[in-house]
Amino acid sequence: MSATKRSKKISEQIEEGHVYQLEEAFTLLKKFAKDTKLTESIDVAIRLGVDVRKSDQTMHGAFLLPNGTGKQVKVAVFAAGDSAEAALKAGADCVGTDDLAEAFKKGDFSYQVVIATPDMMPMVGKLGPILGRRGLMPNPKVGTVTKDVAKAVKQVKSGQIRYRTEKGGIIHALIGNETFSVEHLAENLRTFITELKRMKPSTAKGVYLRKVMVSSTMGPGLTVNMSNFL
Repeated sequence: MSATKRSKKISEQIEEGHVYQLEEAFTLLKKFAKDTKLTESIDVAIRLGVDVRKSDQTMHGAFLLPNGTGKQVKVAVFAAGDSAEAALKAGADCVGTDDLAEAFKKGDFSYQVVIATPDMMPMVGKLGPILGRRGLMPNPKVGTVTKDVAKAVKQVKSGQIRYRTEKGGIIHALIGNETFSVEHLAENLRTFITELKRMKPSTAKGVYLRKVMVSSTMGPGLTVNMSNFL
């Protein structure tokens, strides 16, 4: 099916301005995704009532989804000695020190997550201009600078997502793919929103959870009824 025909077919099945119940939205996205040859990701955009211009309202962290993300994640770890061995046993795709730093300098960006032990940070810090631009810089606040690299690797491989508030207080996150059941997608999203509520900045005023929209890689964005998250 051509992209034009597919877009027309989708537009005939959705109502502009309609607010969907969560399970209804996921059912539609899974239905639309069947018309493509690729396995489409399912994503969420959450608008929060925070002012990202204020440092105490900028949110970022990591969260392990109950049903994972369905995405294979390549992990690089800066570690030496016993920590390096533990990272490899935990499933890290690459572990190193100077050699790994050199690989990044030469443009090897085949990894989605970079983890480092604290003692490696003087070296990793020099890669800030390279890793930072790609969102790969290890950060203790999201668990990617840690002595327990084995645990960090396992969490990332098991479906941990990293999030941060962007312009307008919006958080984007991957919550699964079209092969997930509606129930598992709903559980992932509800659990993630519960975590965001728990992390609400004490200085945030007014309505905190303002809008939730779910979408697939090549599908439409569907606004979800906020009553689903009460």
